[in-house]
Amino acid sequence: MRKPFTLATGLLATVLVAGAAGMAIGASSRAGPSLTNLALLNGVIELVQRDYVKPVGPDELTKDALKGMLSRLDPHSDYMDETEFKESQSDLSGRFGGLGIQISAQDGVPKVISPIDDTPASRAGLAGGDLIVAIDGQSTHGLDLQKIVRILRGNPGTSVKLTISRGAQPPFEVSLTRAIIEVPSIKSAMQPNNIGYVRITEFGGESARDFRKAVDKLKQNSGGKLRGLVLDLRNDPGGLLSAAVEISSSFLDGGTVVSIRGRQKTEDRTFTAPPKGDILPGVPVVVLINGASASASEIVAGALQDRHRAVIIGTPSFGKGSVQSVIPLEGHGALRLTTALYYTPAGRSIQGEGITPDTLVEAPKEQQVAGALMLSENELNGAFKNPGRLGATTSDGPKTPAATKAAHTPPIKAELIGTPQDAQLKAALDHIERNTACAGGRTTNGAAKPGCN
Repeated sequence: MRKPFTLATGLLATVLVAGAAGMAIGASSRAGPSLTNLALLNGVIELVQRDYVKPVGPDELTKDALKGMLSRLDPHSDYMDETEFKESQSDLSGRFGGLGIQISAQDGVPKVISPIDDTPASRAGLAGGDLIVAIDGQSTHGLDLQKIVRILRGNPGTSVKLTISRGAQPPFEVSLTRAIIEVPSIKSAMQPNNIGYVRITEFGGESARDFRKAVDKLKQNSGGKLRGLVLDLRNDPGGLLSAAVEISSSFLDGGTVVSIRGRQKTEDRTFTAPPKGDILPGVPVVVLINGASASASEIVAGALQDRHRAVIIGTPSFGKGSVQSVIPLEGHGALRLTTALYYTPAGRSIQGEGITPDTLVEAPKEQQVAGALMLSENELNGAFKNPGRLGATTSDGPKTPAATKAAHTPPIKAELIGTPQDAQLKAALDHIERNTACAGGRTTNGAAKPGCN
């Protein structure tokens, strides 16, 4: 039997981490539904099958009933059928059959953000900004983005034909053959003046290992004189709780990383860093976040902020402070069920509030995704209220006006992240430059250096 999983993820991805014992269909529970309720559900299914205007199978009705039951609880509980469950596991591994393109929605049509290097999409010449107006002759207008992703993915060796609209050119067709795509969750680069840059796109199974490899390479390329590190968590929807803890621990020497509190006290846990976990001792760290940084991203940002190990720059994060367990149902997909809330080292819950940056820096309007509507957790239907600090009886109060305003700012265009044009990254680099220039911080006559406090 497959075991259930625990996850810390936002709205844009589903990723899992191993947990306790599994659950089989028909397994008994301590407080199961009454026979009357089960008879009512079964009776309605039979009624729909018999009298609805067109035939509907019992499997479809059962799936929809489960989805309705779970999705009414909160924004993150859900039922995944077997196909959706397998897709979520592929997302976790970062390896699947597909074309190798990152897409977003623009005016109801999928838009190519960028092709991944050395994939069918890049070899076919697809480019950022291309619009996919049809797939195998069927219009994509108005289709759900997740459904489009499902259509584009498939078994390696199978083909798909895309109709592309590019600028003022007439639409043209491109035939591609699907292949195994491997998407790295860690990207790194050396910035000017020996400042390292690491971007985490999601917290997957190999992210912690690959993160340490990226940092080791940056230290090597700097000749052992890395002056600072920018950790970019913008647009990162979350992922494995274990990966978030490991990556946070890479900056900390012992102490709390995150705590989780569930309905049962026996489920409460505190995750700590090893005594000598900091792999960059003394190196200044800046963490970049925005309104699309969620859950596992917020765990890392909150831990490093509370432990005074990093300066947080950007705009307030999404505010997802709940933890889900994914419980496989043998041959019938899985349940994704909210089972706990998490808290930063200082006992803060970010549920519905997010992480507020130490320095607020919005992307310039020309770098924002035009027309994007940025919702935060507390604007989702059925979202939990912030429970306040651990041990407190009330919430810590409302956000500041600046934080509330910035929380609704559209995010930076994905294709600009990490480029020389990235204004938020430039702000992070400038902060490290000032920090290192002022370290030690006085002129020979004892006065503060210019620009230093």
